[in-house]
Amino acid sequence: MKKRFPSLRVGFLGTSHFAVPSLRALMGRHSVVCTYTRRPCLTGRGMKMKEKRTPVHEVAEAAGLLVRTPRTLQDPIIWEEWSRIQADVGVVVSYGLLLPEAVLAAPRFGCINVHASLLPRWRGAAPIHRAVMGGDTVSGVTIMKMDNGLDTGPILLTAHVPVTEITTAGILYDTLAHMGARLLLQAIEGLVKGTLVPRPQSSQGVTYAQKIHSSEGQIDWTLPAVTLSALIRGLSPWPGAFCHHDGTRLKILMAQEIKNISTCRGWAPGTVLDDQLTVACGGGGALALKYIQRAGKRAMTAVSFLRGYPLRPGAVLT
Repeated sequence: MKKRFPSLRVGFLGTSHFAVPSLRALMGRHSVVCTYTRRPCLTGRGMKMKEKRTPVHEVAEAAGLLVRTPRTLQDPIIWEEWSRIQADVGVVVSYGLLLPEAVLAAPRFGCINVHASLLPRWRGAAPIHRAVMGGDTVSGVTIMKMDNGLDTGPILLTAHVPVTEITTAGILYDTLAHMGARLLLQAIEGLVKGTLVPRPQSSQGVTYAQKIHSSEGQIDWTLPAVTLSALIRGLSPWPGAFCHHDGTRLKILMAQEIKNISTCRGWAPGTVLDDQLTVACGGGGALALKYIQRAGKRAMTAVSFLRGYPLRPGAVLT
């Protein structure tokens, strides 16, 4: 009979929804002795303000796990506290704070990270958005042994997933979150057994995924349709690519490039070409808008949108 891999003491550091599948996977296989996450923030206004906890905080507390929310890890008191949990391994997933050397070195097998890209491509804060916005045709997850650089640690495991013409950042986010959770358990076992040897990242193909700013969503219709399609999908559902019509802000959540560009030539970029919400783009191309959202309204298909907000051929989006 195959000997069962022993349960380990795990210290978990994570914040966003992306980290939740990894936390759940660890809870089902190992002993999560402490969870570190970002501090709750206040939402709302006036008397209606309330404390909002991170997704990891909510899940960890519901499971009865010990939760810590330090403002920073650059504090010797925090280092001592972290060291006292005597973790076999530290796991970091979408945490948001830098880990000093004292934190990285405390667990017996060090700290490993679930990163949502195929490193060294898209190191940094927003790898999923940047991969889709950049027109990548493949993405994936990397499990790496952490060092004190920005996503520069040696690689334990990777897994790939295609990025298609209908892949949005939201779809890729969910796919990679669950893929990373499965790969994480394999990586921990391989690291502890010694069957996985961390390999240095390549010095070729390094790119950085800068934090997304909402202003990047402003659609410039003079750009090619293929570029705008990637932009729209890469910012869907958040923060959303947007344009305006007569002062009304329209968030575009999905659009499809029209391949037959001969029928689109001669129209000014941003012009609505038909009653299906096909819009002229730069270079003679066009996009068919599929999902649109007005401020304060729910997202809807182009057909439903046009029932309540008619945009006739010849209208111009700015």
